[in-house]
Amino acid sequence: MSLILCIETGTDVCSVVLSDGGRPVSLREETGRDHARNVAVFTEELFRETDVKPQDLDAVAIGRGPGSYTGLRIGTSFAKGLCYALGIPLVAVGSLEAMAVIACEEYEAGLFHADDWSNALLCPMIDARRMEVYAQVFDTSLKPLSAVAAEVVDNNSFADFIETGREFFVFGGGASKTLDVLPEGNVKMIDVAPSARGLCKPAQVRLDAGEVEDTAYFEPSYLKDFVVTASKKKLF
Repeated sequence: MSLILCIETGTDVCSVVLSDGGRPVSLREETGRDHARNVAVFTEELFRETDVKPQDLDAVAIGRGPGSYTGLRIGTSFAKGLCYALGIPLVAVGSLEAMAVIACEEYEAGLFHADDWSNALLCPMIDARRMEVYAQVFDTSLKPLSAVAAEVVDNNSFADFIETGREFFVFGGGASKTLDVLPEGNVKMIDVAPSARGLCKPAQVRLDAGEVEDTAYFEPSYLKDFVVTASKKKLF
């Protein structure tokens, strides 16, 4: 089994987990906008708490997005720096996949109910502002049933899945704004937030399979270009 430092910074949650064999050992996370500072502080705290040294790590895992351009850049830069310094591989896991992993774990822990879990659909969402979300649909075996996409939510969104009548669980930072738009009935919102703990299992599987990134050329999945807007404030 492997010691993997897992980092998720693609939303307003900055989350760092130390994983041993695909299981979280220690977690630090906080909601806010101070990711550049927190990711390093949290990592140092995890090492100190678990008595693990950086050179004990076998890999670093990063949530590859989609999500905040700035947040993804911060996490990726930090992860790459560790990988270069320690000579260890970089593993990337889709941030929506990681959220689906958490949903499955929380169902198994009895934190929410499903009428027919084996037939349910999972739709993690990351807020992309206004009525747009980054989303992907999975079944409860974590098989992706759609591509990662930026979706402008209206009453026809995800219709191919919702109209099947299967329970359609939505969750994540973008989910709440969809409830008044998507058809009522089998659409259900659950409280699942982005966290690096969702990276633990898939990162271990990818590392075991040799599915690692080229650290020099790896880029997060932004989906949309970074847009710079002019300030409306008069500076002079």
